[in-house]
Amino acid sequence: MDLALMAIDPVAFSIGAIDVRWYGIIIACGILLGYFVAQNEMKKRGFGDEFLTDLLIWTVPIAIICARIYYVIFEWSYYSQNPGDIIQIWNGGIAIHGALIGGGITVYVFCKKRGVSFWQVADILAPSILIGQILGRWGNFMNQEAHGGPVTQEFLENLMIPDWIINQMNIGGIYYHPTFLYESLWNILGLIVLLLLRKVNLRRGEIFLTYVIWYSFGRFFIEGLRTDSLLIMGFRTAQLVSLIALVIAVIVFIYRRVKMKQVRYKD
Repeated sequence: MDLALMAIDPVAFSIGAIDVRWYGIIIACGILLGYFVAQNEMKKRGFGDEFLTDLLIWTVPIAIICARIYYVIFEWSYYSQNPGDIIQIWNGGIAIHGALIGGGITVYVFCKKRGVSFWQVADILAPSILIGQILGRWGNFMNQEAHGGPVTQEFLENLMIPDWIINQMNIGGIYYHPTFLYESLWNILGLIVLLLLRKVNLRRGEIFLTYVIWYSFGRFFIEGLRTDSLLIMGFRTAQLVSLIALVIAVIVFIYRRVKMKQVRYKD
């Protein structure tokens, strides 16, 4: 076998009979990096050191569980025949929209119980969510999943991407669109936008709503290239959810600007 075309082993290392996969390591790194970025902003906004830790103790597990449930629901034809695979989350198979729904509800309930503004906390968390998504797509890369349709090697070379990415996109002798990379780069641009918006005197909630609009817009088009999309009645689920989220976020943004007097940030 040509070593140049060998795929990266999705297993980073093993401890006895336990395989530690790159997917899990990368997801964990995304959570940790997002935590430190959010904690730094929390301190600037006057939140106590324990607030974010308490929030994440609830939010992270619930978000991961909801991401898995969401995926399993739309792949029920497989999991109904292989129920033992439902808990094998380390092999991949989580959906960001499920995580956002479950995590968003958890954050809302937590903020209500603590008597703090959900919109302010959501604004603080938005860049960290993108950081998790930026890194998370590289977990898909390691698993050779979440890719697009077939392309030529020449097409990938013309993108000026490293050979090791091109090699990893060779699956069974066929090259595929590196949609993980497209989304990761789109999210990096989104992160830059959100960090710049922190310097603007916006109203509460507008950074988070910008995140929803930005991510949904990019995901809608990138999803169209995917070959493994979850489907509902023949439509790509991620595209439908992204379109709905984008429209709702735009409406809420405009409504809050026109009809409601929202607190502006004053650094």
